[in-house]
Amino acid sequence: MAEKVLKEMNESIISIAELKRRLPKQVNHYTLKKILAYLEESNKIAWTAKGISWIQNPNNNLRKAIAKGLEL
Repeated sequence: MAEKVLKEMNESIISIAELKRRLPKQVNHYTLKKILAYLEESNKIAWTAKGISWIQNPNNNLRKAIAKGLEL
């Protein structure tokens, strides 16, 4: 649920408070922090003092270029 909201947001950075408001159901703060920690560990989000930003790029060509070490 939180992952979907973050993935589909139009802004580049969102605060935790704004994320809570956009979630369809009330989420416990501790649970939300656990979810965000998991997403950060899996390199899907960047979580800083300014807010949260979605950073995962599903582009297969980019993944192949990174895996091969292709210099752009």
